[in-house]
Amino acid sequence: MFTPRKVKHRKHHRGTIRGNATQKIHLSFGVFGLKSLEAGWISARQIEAARRAITRLLHRGGKVWIRIFADKPITIKGSEIRMGGGKGPVDHYVAVVKPGTIMFELDGITEALAKQAMNLAAYKLSVKTKFVTKADA
Repeated sequence: MFTPRKVKHRKHHRGTIRGNATQKIHLSFGVFGLKSLEAGWISARQIEAARRAITRLLHRGGKVWIRIFADKPITIKGSEIRMGGGKGPVDHYVAVVKPGTIMFELDGITEALAKQAMNLAAYKLSVKTKFVTKADA
């Protein structure tokens, strides 16, 4: 799973996601990509599930790039715990995604197969997405 090996701070504030993406907005590696249309958190498990969906369809054909990484720790306190007692332990990690972020890239396959693979990956993610090509940019 995609979790950081070492972190500067063990626990983060939740924060709010404002505005559109300014980084990772162009296809840098592949010809086809999956672009986010809304802001949200994508967990490490969702990224891994999307990656598996893509690679299983490709059968070792083509190349996949994952442009997002889950590096924000999310803490959860147990159920039926009284108020106070500090922040809970880290439960999982998420990637913060803004509208316009390219999340996955593909190359070395046909457009029809790429569209099908990205569609399978989009089902695994918690944000609305759009299939983009190098020609669109």
